Amino acid sequence: MTVVSSTGRRLAGAFLIFVMAAGSIAMWLGIPIGLIYAASRVNSDGDPSMGIYVALAILIPALMFTAARLLGRVDKLYGDIMRQGQDKPQQAKWMRSMRGERGSTHKTTVLDVVMIISVGIALLAMAVWFFAFAGSSLPGG
Repeated sequence: MTVVSSTGRRLAGAFLIFVMAAGSIAMWLGIPIGLIYAASRVNSDGDPSMGIYVALAILIPALMFTAARLLGRVDKLYGDIMRQGQDKPQQAKWMRSMRGERGSTHKTTVLDVVMIISVGIALLAMAVWFFAFAGSSLPGG
C-alpha cells in the first residue's frame, strides 16, 4: 500500500469535488439539453414522429440514472481517499435495536451537497431561460 501525502489527498479530493460538480451539472442540464438538441438535428423536417419522443422519454432518464451511479462511485472514491467514516467502528444493522436511534443514520456526503447546489443552479438556469429567452407563445405576444 502506498502512502499518499496530506497535500496529495487534498488535491485529489478537490479534483474529485470538481468532477462531481461538473458531472452533476451535466446530469441535470447537459444530458436533457444535449439529447433534445440531438433529436432536433436528427429530425430536421420540422414534423417529429412519436418515435423521437419515446426515445427521449427513455434515453433521458436512463442516461441520468447512469450519470447518478457514476457520481456515486466518484463520491465513494472521494470518501476512500479522504478516509471519511473510518473514525469510529460501524455496528451491523442487524445488531441495532429497533427502538433506539430513530434519527437518520445517513451521514451527509460531499455528493449530497454538490447535488443540492447543482439542482439549484439547474432550476435557476431554467427560470432565467423561461423568463428571459423563451418568448411568448400567446397570440400577439
